[in-house]
Amino acid sequence: MTGYGKKYEVIVVGAGHAGCEAALAAARMGCLTLLLTMGLDTVAQMSCNPSIGGLAKGHLVHEIDALGGEMGLNIDDTGIQFRRLNMRKGPAVRAGRAQADRMAYSARMKLVLESVDLLDLKQGVVDEVVVKNYRVVGVRTREGIEFSGQTVVITAGTFMRGLIHVGMNNYPGGRAGEPAADKLSDCLRSLGFVVGRLKTGTPARLSARSIDFGKLERQSGDNEIRPFSFMNDKIERNQVDCYIAHTNQKTHEIIRNNLDKSPLYAGVIEGVGPRYCPSIEDKVVRFPDKMSHQSFIEPEGVRGAEMYPSGLSTSLPADVQLQYFRSMVGFERVEIMRPGYAIEYDFVEPLQIQSTMETREVAGLYHAGQINGTSGYEEAAGQGLLAGINAALQCQQSEPLIIRRDQGYLGVMVDDLVTQETTEPYRMFTSRAEYRLLLREDNADLRLTQLGRHVGLVSDSRWQRYQEKLELMERAFSVCRDITVTNKNARLCSRFGLGELKSGVTLEQVIKRPEVTVRQVEAEVPELTGFPEKVLEQVEIAIKYEGYIARQIEQVERFVELEKVKIPDDLDYAEVTSISAEVREKLIKYRPSSLGQAGRIQGVTPAAVAVLNVYLRKKTREKTNEAGR
Repeated sequence: MTGYGKKYEVIVVGAGHAGCEAALAAARMGCLTLLLTMGLDTVAQMSCNPSIGGLAKGHLVHEIDALGGEMGLNIDDTGIQFRRLNMRKGPAVRAGRAQADRMAYSARMKLVLESVDLLDLKQGVVDEVVVKNYRVVGVRTREGIEFSGQTVVITAGTFMRGLIHVGMNNYPGGRAGEPAADKLSDCLRSLGFVVGRLKTGTPARLSARSIDFGKLERQSGDNEIRPFSFMNDKIERNQVDCYIAHTNQKTHEIIRNNLDKSPLYAGVIEGVGPRYCPSIEDKVVRFPDKMSHQSFIEPEGVRGAEMYPSGLSTSLPADVQLQYFRSMVGFERVEIMRPGYAIEYDFVEPLQIQSTMETREVAGLYHAGQINGTSGYEEAAGQGLLAGINAALQCQQSEPLIIRRDQGYLGVMVDDLVTQETTEPYRMFTSRAEYRLLLREDNADLRLTQLGRHVGLVSDSRWQRYQEKLELMERAFSVCRDITVTNKNARLCSRFGLGELKSGVTLEQVIKRPEVTVRQVEAEVPELTGFPEKVLEQVEIAIKYEGYIARQIEQVERFVELEKVKIPDDLDYAEVTSISAEVREKLIKYRPSSLGQAGRIQGVTPAAVAVLNVYLRKKTREKTNEAGR
């Protein structure tokens, strides 16, 4: 075993989406950082769908960007098709999604990593986390090198004891073409962590030259591209088309006739797969009356021929995959470039991490991404960002950053992970956020940029842009409050259907009308012209949804009061009388950090929370009295 002779403050294991954000955050905050990856050519690899964003996931990307992360900038620079989803619904659930050039996305992120001061990017396979007196002190690699570090962030993805299944054949691998990490999960078990097993999958990759796109429905990008990063005002780029295809009854028959060749149905796969993103064989079995299933056929880049058929992940043999694809309209002569596969991998039960992403078992050790039982690039990147920030803050002996549920989807996700059992891979949905009207994509910078600045991650240029937006918003609000429309403004009264006015109405009152948009008002009122679209959007939402927003703010105030009541990590729950044995067992297992978090644990009743509140207040009074003696 050889030492490297250089002591790092933060070591990040794995250079997927979580690892990249963790390493960049730590280094940009001033910590000497090492990023270790199995392969330098697969940094920020898009192992499955080559896209970023989507419902709720787009919210995460905007929040990552607002805090000073890289994902939003990366997809803005390498996206090849951009679309806004749910535009007919309210602003809370509108979200951006972009198809990426898979190779360009990875290449740009690697270039960014290589250009950041204090960040070393190295190739190596980590077999062991080195721990002394319950504190991490470094890692050892398969190559026999020991790297010393004050903190370690593990972002292992699907590589821990990864096992790939194609039909009844299986082989070790973290993803197709790459080896698994066999020893790391054994090391974590030896340190006292509870390790489980999950499963995910990916569809085959198809040759574009063998698809008859004339038989498919074309889906183009939006005419006006809306960036993910608040640092970009607009993106002007030629976009590629995606296509919509459908399975049919013949497809389903082929799949049903070959279920005995699926490791999922033959009992070979032990891990639990994502319920919300089932394989095509799962869909056929679960929904026998459904005549067809839709698939978006998406290019993996602008220069390659590989196409990604979303929604058609599978573990069936390659020959069966080819059969069912060729039964679909437009795919009669399709050629498979890479077969689809299922993959099983180890994860560490996230009840063993704190809201800071630091593990409870080992001080200075952080987990982020699929090791915590989550799925998706965006969920991983968000966790990586928070883990990197908090690892750096620990090295700087500063208070950790914890984002609450009312502050961001990032807070919702982490709180869910530390208060809920992991029965399947976790995915973010807008329905998980009870304050989603406050947690929109468009205002992520208003919610989180100050936090990013406080921890030292938001750059001067980003901070200046944020300040300018605040100033412009205030000016725009002033215009709407100060300008009054009266009967003297006959044209405006007619334009907005105001009728005969007994007294004047402000522009704010005009914009509040459901049928009036701020764009329409802007066209008629010179004082509103010249404001950026994002500023006017904030004004319109704040005015139209004022009542709803006020009610959610009241709910948040009650929520925050419960969050303020902190629970000591070493609290002896045996002393808390009047709660059931079941509740006590839950509290001991989950170790909630606040009264509010305790109430979100399944099985902990409101009555139990009230008893715990009384007990904590009593303890606080006793300590105060002792201090006064």
